[in-house]
Amino acid sequence: MEPVIVLATRNKGKVAELSAMLGNSGLAVRGLDDFPQIDEIEETGTTFEENALIKARAVAEATGLVAVADDSGLAVDALDGAPGVYSARYSDDTPDLPGDTRDKRNNAKLLNALEGIPHEKRTARFRCVMAAAAPNGETATADGSWEGHIATCEKGDNGFGYDPLFIDSLSGQHSAQLLPEVKNARSHRGKALAALMEIWPEFWKRASA
Repeated sequence: MEPVIVLATRNKGKVAELSAMLGNSGLAVRGLDDFPQIDEIEETGTTFEENALIKARAVAEATGLVAVADDSGLAVDALDGAPGVYSARYSDDTPDLPGDTRDKRNNAKLLNALEGIPHEKRTARFRCVMAAAAPNGETATADGSWEGHIATCEKGDNGFGYDPLFIDSLSGQHSAQLLPEVKNARSHRGKALAALMEIWPEFWKRASA
């Protein structure tokens, strides 16, 4: 039987992306939808690494299984690195923004914040820290980043979050226009997961001790 790990998220987009990336890893992947008894995990950290470890540890303790969590976000240079660790809830203080979902409102707030700023000064990067935690207390972390620019309008239907606004530096396409396999190869989350897989054998040895 394949070893089971739990992805510490209910975000269906993340679960789909990470499951695809782990498809050849020999690991059976489950998301938090399979564990309805786990309440929302409060992200009280001030860095991506702290938040990823908070989530991974909480899920490993609750399930008795190895858990993998990521904390990721968008850092925009013209906004001094914002929205950063607050990317997912960037627009929560302005609920009257247009858009029927949080993603739409976040994107609307970002466009408003960058109004009038020229393309060459709209540099940004997605950042991700991937954390693994075992019930015995062992942990491992890895990180990745994806360089690009923020567009002036949304394009594409593939992806979630800020993907429709983020322009990949290499291809010039919006993240939401990229095929999933292309995005996974270039993205911050893909790079962080690849880095985590490099140290996974040693972590698994410690996690299984």
